[in-house]
Amino acid sequence: MTPQPLDAAATEALLAFWRDAGVDACYLDAPVDRTVFVAPPPAQMVQKASAKVTALHGGMSGAEAVDDARRLAAAASSMDELAEAIAAFDGCPLRAMGAKQAVFARGNPKGSVLLVGEAPGETEDLRGEPFVGQAGQLTDRMLAAAGLADQVFMTNTVFWKPPGNRLPTPQEQAACAPFLERAFALMQPKAVLLVGAAAAKAILNTDEGLMKIRGQWREWRLSEGGVSAPVIATLHPAFLLRQPQAKRVVWADLLDLAAHLDTAQVEPNA
Repeated sequence: MTPQPLDAAATEALLAFWRDAGVDACYLDAPVDRTVFVAPPPAQMVQKASAKVTALHGGMSGAEAVDDARRLAAAASSMDELAEAIAAFDGCPLRAMGAKQAVFARGNPKGSVLLVGEAPGETEDLRGEPFVGQAGQLTDRMLAAAGLADQVFMTNTVFWKPPGNRLPTPQEQAACAPFLERAFALMQPKAVLLVGAAAAKAILNTDEGLMKIRGQWREWRLSEGGVSAPVIATLHPAFLLRQPQAKRVVWADLLDLAAHLDTAQVEPNA
């Protein structure tokens, strides 16, 4: 029997659905006996691997990169200064993986909503702004339809394009986290919208799948400074380009966000 050729588009859409649903592991083609002890690699191999990771962080270890990011971020007193600090930061390994430039943010830094995505894509890497490709254009249209267009400031968990448009790793997100937290502290939004599983897991510090998280109001609170805001997560717009029927799910989340902002504006005067 001749196997049918794979439909590349359908396969990509299915993989994207699993990713956005939080599936991050799969079974292998052959069974693996995990009761068998496997000796650790020789010390020389461990040292070489550690040296490679350090090199990707611009000569710094992961902890040193995070400390440097904290120092640079803390010194920024405005979004413009924060953008300059990010551009000068060489501790994220993504910077040495083919990205053309740092991609920080766009939108209204004095708005009510901080939108956090996963990572810049190819178009964003070329233009130096997040959410400007097809997925970003869809995001703009949906935000405008929900009456939120002028209230949103957009950024990502990392500021350099991952190779092959893959998801950022937790280590890459950790290196950039101090800058994202500083943007959150400077803006002090009334609400935060997380798009995509990678952003939701990083900000909410959870391993739960996106389909379980989405639509639920949670809280993002910084360990220092007392800054906090309610958070809602939803599907990434890139997923909607492959699965248009899922737009109704995101639309419901955006309407919930808009209603939350309306309530927040009414309560102080009540």
